[in-house]
Amino acid sequence: MPLIWAAISAHGYGHAAQVVPVLNALGALVPDLRVRLRTTVPASFFHDRLTVPWELSPVQQDVGCIQEGPLLINVDATWREHHRFHLTWDARVEAEVAALHEARPCLVLADAAYLPLAAARRAGIPSIALVSLTWDLVLAGLPAPSDIDRTLLLRTIQDAYAAADRALRMAPAMPMNQFRRVVDIGPVAQPAAPQRQALIEKLRLSPDERAVLVGFGGIPLSSLPFAEADRLAGFRFLFDGPVPAGSTRFVPTSSLPFSFKTLMASVDVIMSKPGYATLVEAVALQIPLVYVRRYNFADEQPLVDYLHRHGRGVELSADDFWKARWDTALREVLAQPLPAVPAGPMTGAAEAAAMLAPLVQ
Repeated sequence: MPLIWAAISAHGYGHAAQVVPVLNALGALVPDLRVRLRTTVPASFFHDRLTVPWELSPVQQDVGCIQEGPLLINVDATWREHHRFHLTWDARVEAEVAALHEARPCLVLADAAYLPLAAARRAGIPSIALVSLTWDLVLAGLPAPSDIDRTLLLRTIQDAYAAADRALRMAPAMPMNQFRRVVDIGPVAQPAAPQRQALIEKLRLSPDERAVLVGFGGIPLSSLPFAEADRLAGFRFLFDGPVPAGSTRFVPTSSLPFSFKTLMASVDVIMSKPGYATLVEAVALQIPLVYVRRYNFADEQPLVDYLHRHGRGVELSADDFWKARWDTALREVLAQPLPAVPAGPMTGAAEAAAMLAPLVQ
């Protein structure tokens, strides 16, 4: 039974959300496929999503960004955590090499983690990067503390990415020149089937009410302006987190008999940051998206461009978000017409699987 080593960045859930559709599509081509998930993304994320046999090996693969909630990067802490991670770089690579030799996978698949690519090259195992961003490009846009050797750290990351045999770059993505060979593939998304009528009945929505899913990914919001947003007539907000007792407009998603992906497919509007998985699925589903930008995250602009080309979206400033000045953006996005150039099929997972299948037979 062939084994694929799937090393996944645990910066939120977005990278895992990219890998899952690819592994599911690959499993349809290689029926006896097994997967070792090398990641600190919790196992609960993969339950009911990943359809091939899998096991979790919870080892840190990279740093990503240190964040204070989903909208704010702690730049200084991010650089210092990368510096700490790289102080033991050689030992980390050797530990991954030893683990690879013990597991003997056919292939290493890494989404945006770079440590496993360096280890795979040293272990003599083929490796593929599945990417819409790379961490050197993210870091390059953030000012480094003066006592950290920014150039050396970035070069180490770039050299690790260059160790990959090939990179599969998912649309929409940033320009990349770290890899020896880049193959462009379509968007990767696996949206759920909508259950719109069932949601309306469960929420007892009136004809003039619209359901808005407020979800910012795997890095949760610690607070929301609940009291102010409770005054917004005409909307019911489904929040991926705890809701104060007595709230009239907010419903915790955990109280509903639907998965988060089903809610995404069933609501009238999604409110989130412009992260890959949420934005691409919103476009695929043609669900309007009200988004709050971070402006210092490197892959944000290609995603926003893609949304406005193929979907429906309105930007909400961070100040307006935290003050619950949501009404104008919500009504504006609901009034937008369908795009003149809708997105094509979400072909990325099938394309990636077709390229990976010969490597794991």
